[in-house]
This record gives sequence, C-alpha cells and structure tokens, in this order.
Amino acid sequence: MSSYCEHCNAHPEDFYNKNYHDEKYGFPLTDDNQLFERLMLEVNQAGLSWILILKRAENFHRAFDQFDVKTVAAYDEAERARLLNDAGIIRNKLKVNAAIVNARRILELQKEYGSFKNWLDAHHPLTLAEWTKLFKKTFVFVGGEIVNEFLMSVGYLRGAHEEDCPVFQKVAAQKPKWMESSR
Repeated sequence: MSSYCEHCNAHPEDFYNKNYHDEKYGFPLTDDNQLFERLMLEVNQAGLSWILILKRAENFHRAFDQFDVKTVAAYDEAERARLLNDAGIIRNKLKVNAAIVNARRILELQKEYGSFKNWLDAHHPLTLAEWTKLFKKTFVFVGGEIVNEFLMSVGYLRGAHEEDCPVFQKVAAQKPKWMESSR
C-alpha cells in the first residue's frame, strides 16, 4: 500500500489531493473555525472517499457559514432541514447533526479553555487511543480513524508526510517545538 505522499507525488494531475497535501495536510492550525472545519470534513468523509470531500469542500464551506463555530452552534431545525436538502454537501442526518452538536461542544470548550486549540494543547501529547477516548467523550460521530486523520491533518500526530517528502520540512518549520513530541 502506498503512502499519501507517494500517491500525491505519483499523481500530480490529481489537483485536489495534491493541493491538500502540499498546502494543508499536517500544517498546524490555530483558528478554532479552521479546526472545526477540518474536524467536520473528516466526519463527513466517514464511509466515503476523501477526494469526494475535497471536491465538495467549497460547498461545505458555503453551506456551514464558513464553519463559523458560533453560527453553526446556533442552527435550528430550519437550518438542519436546509442542510439536508443541499445537494452540494453530504446529506446525512447523523453528519449534519454532528456539525451542530460538535459546534456547541466547542463553544463549551472555549468557555473552559479559551479555545478549541487550547483544549487540544492542554491534552497534548496523548497516544491515538487516549485521543480517541477523549474525543468520544467530548464529541459525537468520532471514531479512531476520524480522530487519527483530524489530529494528523492539523499537526498533533505524526505521519502526515514521509520525512523525504518535500512538504515534510515546510510542516516541521511551522510546528511549535512542544508539538514535536507528537506520538
């Protein structure tokens, strides 16, 4: 099985994966709305291909009000119905509900920790099993694979890039020193 880096480097015509790999995957995020977006894209990918999610990313962004945590947390039944009728996103009741519930949970974390990012930082480093347990206790529609990909994609777990990948050094240069202890 080839790695993500091998796939992207071997298929430069795959714009969506190549762009995500080169510009986003593994790079640390500090903005709560961007962290929420990445988490929700991973939730929506469950059972589907990542390329489908990348191709629909702009639709998700539009449909979920740029993934503004406060706005999504305030969604009511009319907003839920609007999302379930939006052919540009994944129209799955559990995934739409997860966006709203998880946005509300992030607001709770912001009250306690100041930000979703601070909550992540306060628990770092953990093993994947420990992260998964924590996420399952805190959020809905999250399992081991979603947690792993989310944390890898935002720099909390290693493995986003092979060390010989040209993007590896770009990612490493942006990580704070304390994040280097990712397990």
